[in-house]
Amino acid sequence: MKMNHLEIEFKTMLTKEEHDRLLQLFADITPVSQTNYYIESDQQSIRHARMAFRVRTFNHREAELTLKIPQEVGALELNQNLTSEETENILQYNTFPAGEILDTLIQKGLPIQDLKVLGSLETIRYEKEDEIGLLALDESHYFGKTDFELEVEVENFEKGKENFLDFLKQHKIDYKPGKSKIARFSENL
Repeated sequence: MKMNHLEIEFKTMLTKEEHDRLLQLFADITPVSQTNYYIESDQQSIRHARMAFRVRTFNHREAELTLKIPQEVGALELNQNLTSEETENILQYNTFPAGEILDTLIQKGLPIQDLKVLGSLETIRYEKEDEIGLLALDESHYFGKTDFELEVEVENFEKGKENFLDFLKQHKIDYKPGKSKIARFSENL
């Protein structure tokens, strides 16, 4: 699990065939099962603040709380490791643990008492470091739907974009813009 960092990433949606073709590049990687539980208020206060808020569990054991805050380039990602008790308190009772994330939400005037888990999205992720950045090949399931995407997390926006597009070209994949997982999830609520 990553600590706080600036996230700069590029992504493209994939067909199942493209996903399966790229899977060969991850032959030596054991996939991780991730479940994202998205948190919002009925008034969509998180979305209106242009942020994203979630709990992510890894292989149904470890968990982290994440708040993404947009920046001029990328997003500032605040991450907080969770104990199993803290995870259960969020998922069952909408009770959030003390820490930088809760402090940030309060500082921004967001109605903590109105926040609740809306649902979940499960992802099977293959992830590996590559010369162009951290590659993640995802198969996501939510509301009876399945989609596929490739993400790359980079250090430099311009160079990262160029390398990502070259990678797609090299693997004969047309760039297909994709919304974030939370946006795709929210469209199906």
